[in-house]
Amino acid sequence: MIVETHKNSFDFDQFRLIRERSVGRLFWRLKRFTSSYIEPRLHALGYTDFKMSYLMFLSNIEEQGTTNNELAKRACVTKQMMSKIVGLLEEEGYIYTQKNPNDSRSSIIFLNARGKELFVALEGCMQEARTKFDSIVGHDRMEQVIETMYTLVTELEKADQ
Repeated sequence: MIVETHKNSFDFDQFRLIRERSVGRLFWRLKRFTSSYIEPRLHALGYTDFKMSYLMFLSNIEEQGTTNNELAKRACVTKQMMSKIVGLLEEEGYIYTQKNPNDSRSSIIFLNARGKELFVALEGCMQEARTKFDSIVGHDRMEQVIETMYTLVTELEKADQ
């Protein structure tokens, strides 16, 4: 038999209010919406094997290439996980690798033509999402949201270093 000792110590109405405005939950819901909005559009453009989670990796590849270790660090995954993802992205035709001339034990990762074309297509899809957001809250408020998020991540990343 369970005896409730603190009646009304947990208030579901208060919990719902807190939950609805939880920063983490709001970010998660917005990310989920963005992914479910953009991914099908990219699939319709021919990127049928693309998953939004690939962006965490692809968006960190520099023009002059990026090593597996650096990419793993930027994407916040282990080197082993990064190696698996690199293999997958290479197999799906978004990237290519070359031996690192400065360290024969590592490779440098580059976007190939398909990877670059993906980002051009993605820009259009992201603009569609942005237009939708602007239509809901207005362009100026959306700019404030973006500026605030940018400042937060920039300062939080500085603090982590």
